[in-house]
Amino acid sequence: MAKIEPYEAHSDRYDAWFERHQAAYIAELLALRPSVPLSGRGLEIGVGSGRFAAPLGVQVGIDPSRAMLDCARTRGIEVVQGVAEALPFADHSFDHALVVTTLCFVDSPQAMLAQARRVLKPGGALVIGFIDRDSALGQRYEAYREASVFYRDATFYSAAEVGRLLIEAGFFVRSWAQTLTHGLGDDEQIEAARPGRGQGGFVVVHASSDKAGT
Repeated sequence: MAKIEPYEAHSDRYDAWFERHQAAYIAELLALRPSVPLSGRGLEIGVGSGRFAAPLGVQVGIDPSRAMLDCARTRGIEVVQGVAEALPFADHSFDHALVVTTLCFVDSPQAMLAQARRVLKPGGALVIGFIDRDSALGQRYEAYREASVFYRDATFYSAAEVGRLLIEAGFFVRSWAQTLTHGLGDDEQIEAARPGRGQGGFVVVHASSDKAGT
């Protein structure tokens, strides 16, 4: 995983982003909502401060940062300290898994996806939300990366690359959605999600662990 020191030292600053960019945050939640099952036991890999797990009804969150987990716990999440590439859960423990802006931080996306598939029940859903490197927003993040406390060690991926990683890991892609086509801006308007990929800066891919999954 990327260095956790910035998250340990600046957890309040991290969490404040969601208040400062509230419209973008809500747009991301709206893009994720249709893909995250409303029932069953869920896990967020890279739960951070719980800003996505809590409103989306995901019960369990794992993260390497203790400070982030402390925030997530206050939002009602059952938290576990650990890394995405070595999930400390038994096989087939969860009905669905959520990964939001975490893919860019893991040392090995392949290992993370293999672990996600292992802990999912047959047909379980995996929902990944990420910044598309090829989008205007992704290019902005790339340019800002070296100066960012949080994104200095990030590796951003294109939607095409994420799709290939999922297929190589044995997942079946069900749908794509996107939002933030105009970047962050002043966040005055909440942008509705639209299907597909290639226009939005924030992309959601919904996959299942086998062909019969939903």
